[in-house]
Amino acid sequence: MASSAFARLDELARRLHALDHAVSILAADEATHMAPGGGEDRADALAVLSGMRHRMATAPQVADWIGEAQEEALGEEQALALREFRRVHRNLTCLPAGFVERQTHARLRCEQLWRALRARNDWAGFAPALEGVVALVREEAALRAEALGLSPYDALMEQYDPGARMAEVAPLLDDLKTFLAGFVPRALDAQERRLAGRPKMPLAGSYPVEKQRELGLSMMAALGFDLSRGSLSVSHHPFCGGVPSDVRITTRYRSDEFLSALMGTLHETGHALYEQNLPRQWAHWPLGQARGMAIHESQSLFVEKQIGRNPAFWRWALPAVERHLGVGLTLDDILPRIHRVERGLIRVDADEVTYPLHIVLRFELERALVEGALDVADLPEAWDEKMRALLGLSTLDNPADGPMQDVHWPSAAFGYFPSYTLGAMIAAQLWAAIERDHPDIDGDLAAGRFERLNEWRRERIWSLGSRLSTPELIRHATGEALDAAHMKRHLERRYGG
Repeated sequence: MASSAFARLDELARRLHALDHAVSILAADEATHMAPGGGEDRADALAVLSGMRHRMATAPQVADWIGEAQEEALGEEQALALREFRRVHRNLTCLPAGFVERQTHARLRCEQLWRALRARNDWAGFAPALEGVVALVREEAALRAEALGLSPYDALMEQYDPGARMAEVAPLLDDLKTFLAGFVPRALDAQERRLAGRPKMPLAGSYPVEKQRELGLSMMAALGFDLSRGSLSVSHHPFCGGVPSDVRITTRYRSDEFLSALMGTLHETGHALYEQNLPRQWAHWPLGQARGMAIHESQSLFVEKQIGRNPAFWRWALPAVERHLGVGLTLDDILPRIHRVERGLIRVDADEVTYPLHIVLRFELERALVEGALDVADLPEAWDEKMRALLGLSTLDNPADGPMQDVHWPSAAFGYFPSYTLGAMIAAQLWAAIERDHPDIDGDLAAGRFERLNEWRRERIWSLGSRLSTPELIRHATGEALDAAHMKRHLERRYGG
């Protein structure tokens, strides 16, 4: 037996990390390569592994080890590691292992059903499975709320962004919603004026998937992705999964255009860079893992929006597009597409200006679902009502592009959506800080040099793992607390005319 309580926790952390590795790779494979007939057995396998991990992490002696380790003489990093382990353990002990197994099985089967039925726009077939997931989410929220002394929705947000509370998040999103109510029409008017009288050169064409994949891989490598510790695949919904030593990026392709796949790849590369640059010596402890999803989304959105939609980036990227896809484009061709503002139905295809409104819609609806103020049966009508109010569009007879469009709810990820817009705010604030520190940073992008950008983020965010809370990490990186004014200024500068 290990000689100290901290050493016993370290041994446990390594075993939990090994199970996490197995679950992550099996889940990534399930979404990319598994044959449809394997769904039931894969759900069973992941449910068993998740239950095993939960029982191991919440065994009675673990609480004793945590208490004993607090009395031991620990170094600074060990004390921080113990603090994060204790926080994670407290959240794990909210849920019985049997519940974890039931929920894992239900959400995996719902995800599998979602993949098949969304393509057929079959809400009637999908709704019963989602009702089962929502019932379990409400049960989870109640269990967590009681154990953590939080409201049910706050208890769910805590799992994705420790410390995030509706009291702070809701006013930020309400403020942004109010700003965008006036800014979206103004951005659309400015866009119309910019494009008036200009010939439209369509980007539609024939772009072989393999060529698009090669382009994506070349961009990933240039941005700093370590291809010896990760890969690029195809899935129904783009994601970044796996583990830091084996990061699994996915995107989805259309052969008649290339931008959607490329921008999806850039987004997921941002996630992957964070994972690949976390502190390896603490990889098996919560301390060495990502701080939370708002920070994680800030890294993906930083690459997609702050870098990938920057005109300077495209001065370097357009020759690469020509080399791989054989199409010669100019900045005048590409910028109207990557800066296009358009009211649309699909969140993942939305532009920077309208995207937060998609998040506001989901945030408001999922709060109502969790709190019992909205039932799954009424979700299509409620979605349509908010979509009309926020973006002037209807999804009433199109649930595939309404409440069926995201994988989050089928996978029981309630409380996640706010992280996207919080991440966008953080990304804009990070870019403002980088411009302050390196006023010539656009020159790096135009030359395809990303080392300074990566080193800046590695020092201030990536290498710190979960040493700091989210507010502390934002202040450490930028010198100030999170301020939505940076995002508003970013949108005004790029889209305000």
